[in-house]
Amino acid sequence: MTPHAIAFIGGGNMARSLIGGLIRTGRAPESLRVAEPVAALREALAADFGVRVREAGPEAADGAGTWVLAVKPQVMREVCEGLATLAQIHRPLVVSIAAGIPTARIDQWLGGGQAVVRAMPNTPALLGAGATGLFANAAVGGGQREEAETLMQAAGLTAWIPDEALMDAVTAVSGSGPAYVFLLAEAMQAAGEAQGLAPDTARTLVLQTLLGAARMLSESGEPAAVLRQRVTSPGGTTQAAIESFEANGFRDLVSQAIAAATRRGRELSGG
Repeated sequence: MTPHAIAFIGGGNMARSLIGGLIRTGRAPESLRVAEPVAALREALAADFGVRVREAGPEAADGAGTWVLAVKPQVMREVCEGLATLAQIHRPLVVSIAAGIPTARIDQWLGGGQAVVRAMPNTPALLGAGATGLFANAAVGGGQREEAETLMQAAGLTAWIPDEALMDAVTAVSGSGPAYVFLLAEAMQAAGEAQGLAPDTARTLVLQTLLGAARMLSESGEPAAVLRQRVTSPGGTTQAAIESFEANGFRDLVSQAIAAATRRGRELSGG
């Protein structure tokens, strides 16, 4: 067994982003293995990162201390059952980035008694700017928690979630969250165009405004409410816009949207 080796079961976009992040932070490419049935993806991973690639999951997983399950949820059971014998022999740390599948189900499919971490990254992880919620089952030790955290930090920031039932809320807030920002960008651009701005001008202004506001939130250390109040002069244009948002139920709309996404996540995970 090679305890420090990481085997990725699935070589799609999220696995690729994690592999790239790990190598950028000093992980040796030869310590990373990838199982990917699509030949073109295997060849690209080997060429771009120098990692070891295999066609079948057991070939990559055998002897690795950490397994990253990066396959689609609908094939997770088949993949896990194909790895169950090896899991019982080696007892690896198993990190799943498949949405909606509880740790208990993954543990069951792997034969039981496994250390399983469930991770919910979001799409900015593809740029190394992701946010990932993590939950560890009772079999995960302290060193394994650190290993899982280091792994997922290759794609951005991480936060541990104490109750797996809250992973549906993580999905609703950060997993689906980028789409909410994209929707806001769409709406702001369309509104700017309706006020007479050229489409390319409106887009440029919206994109830089969202980027700048996000940096202020991240780098200033100030709560969002404080930053909002600071740029809202009494009787000014910003106050007029904020009052319109509030009068039309903006906060309630966001709350209802997050609640709807959480409910749907619970339904998909069988909760």
